[in-house]
Amino acid sequence: MNGNNMFRKKSAIAVFVLPSLVLFTAILLIPIIQMFYYSLCDYMNLRKPIFVGFQNYISLFKEDEIMRMALKNSIFFTIFSAVTQQLIGLFLAVLLTNIKRFRNFFKNIYYLPCVLSSAALALLWSFMFNPRIGINSILAKMGIEGPMWLMDTKGFIVLPMWVIGFVATWQYVGQTMMLYMAQISGIPTSLYEAAYIDGATSTQAFWKITLPLLKPMVATTLSLNCIGSLKFFDLVFNMTGGGPGYRTSVLATYLYEQGFKFYKMGYASSIGVILLVLCLIVTGVINKSIKIEDYEL
Repeated sequence: MNGNNMFRKKSAIAVFVLPSLVLFTAILLIPIIQMFYYSLCDYMNLRKPIFVGFQNYISLFKEDEIMRMALKNSIFFTIFSAVTQQLIGLFLAVLLTNIKRFRNFFKNIYYLPCVLSSAALALLWSFMFNPRIGINSILAKMGIEGPMWLMDTKGFIVLPMWVIGFVATWQYVGQTMMLYMAQISGIPTSLYEAAYIDGATSTQAFWKITLPLLKPMVATTLSLNCIGSLKFFDLVFNMTGGGPGYRTSVLATYLYEQGFKFYKMGYASSIGVILLVLCLIVTGVINKSIKIEDYEL
């Protein structure tokens, strides 16, 4: 009888797992395997793939200066977005958790950009950073000549990349804030009450109670920030198109250009493989670096 019940349970588990497994295989696993194969081929659109081994990867890292530029920009964008979104998101979460009046109003204001169209926001900020209108027109009235926000090509990291990083932080910091607020709201108030009775200040309570209990969410939000930044596409494509002179190209925009503009599907697939490997490395480093302890609450 017990054996039959166990068999039935396993059958029920298989029935529920099978649809998800089929979808995972068809939508994710098979395309990834195809991408790996195409990355080893000279594959142009409407032509059969020709196996060339690691020639695409050799060309990417030895001959392609734009690829190196895109990789540099993606790494910068990942670091910039991770640092700014973590710090600002955590600050806003702690601030809004500790206020009672207008909490929902400010929470909705900060989260609103996350749900708006990235294409529309990119167009809006492009007008704002236009050299003849927007911010520069305000600066001109004060006798200040504004910079070429989206067209400057000076420096190791050009000004347009800093501008795009600022816009991305403005758009997505609300998401990080909401995740931290959800985690903070789950911390029992009795812990803080006990700490205050023992003479702890608000700052000490934050460092000794809030921050350690936020470690699981830190790992989650940091992974989301880094992976999202590595595969970032929409704001860059709509604000600068990777220009001027490919100086704002990132891995996702360069992949798109090679695959859908020049129809180099094999070359684009190799960029996709590099992007996937980078995402896996970043996730592994974050999970290894942030040690999460178990606490009994």
